[in-house]
Amino acid sequence: MYYSPGLGEFEPHVMRAMEAADCLLVDGTFWTDDEMICQKAGIKRAQDMGHLAQSGPGGMIETLNTIDNTRKILIHINNTNPILDEDSQQRQILDQAGIEVSYDGLEIEL
Repeated sequence: MYYSPGLGEFEPHVMRAMEAADCLLVDGTFWTDDEMICQKAGIKRAQDMGHLAQSGPGGMIETLNTIDNTRKILIHINNTNPILDEDSQQRQILDQAGIEVSYDGLEIEL
């Protein structure tokens, strides 16, 4: 298992560890880099706080899609993130990519 509640970039050693894991619990804080600004919930970008956005070029989804045969679960999700709405377009994109969203009481069996 690889656990990273805060992930600001995909360094080579991070990618190697993620590729070797059966299950990833990774930073799902923000959907977009400017999420807090657009929602008038703050003035910092995700990158400024050490988090990668899930969407967009070089984002979490694009990178996780390069890792096969691994369970992928997003953790540490900010309350501004639209993936918390199970009916949102963003959640559907994650579902199609095979990326799960963590929830209270989630149990993982390895």
